[in-house]
Amino acid sequence: MSKSMTLARPYARAAYIAARDDGQTAQWSQALAFAAHVAGDPQAATLLGDPRLTREDAARLVAPEGASEAMRNFFALLTANGRLAVLPEISGLFEQARAESEHIVRATITSASAMTAGELESIKAALKRRFGREVEVETAVDASLIGGAVIDAGEVVIDGSLRGKLQRLQNALAG
Repeated sequence: MSKSMTLARPYARAAYIAARDDGQTAQWSQALAFAAHVAGDPQAATLLGDPRLTREDAARLVAPEGASEAMRNFFALLTANGRLAVLPEISGLFEQARAESEHIVRATITSASAMTAGELESIKAALKRRFGREVEVETAVDASLIGGAVIDAGEVVIDGSLRGKLQRLQNALAG
């Protein structure tokens, strides 16, 4: 496990508990995604690391407009503890906790060409039947797949791409 994940885990857990107890998981999710984006930007990271920037200003910089007091306090705590750099990991771990609690499977569908809405809904319905949970999907296009798609749902990866089939055929013939 990476050091940044180890550092991020207790903050993500605390953020999730605060968000859940306030019934604000969606708002916290958006705020953390924004803050992670800011902290992950190389130019912003340089600014956030500048010793002339006060902790209060750094916390305000990563907090989105309209952030609740609890969120602002959370970002101030991260700033005080020098943990703004792990905001991307905190955001990712927060999303994992949220998805688990809300019984949601997040999947990325990478296809060789853009998928129609009907194809996407069909795959989403099949994944819902397979996992017995709600499914949220992101899509991507990778022409190197030649045809078909690869579905990445965390611990389950389904490779239905033509490139994957050709690779498996090559492995079978070679072995």
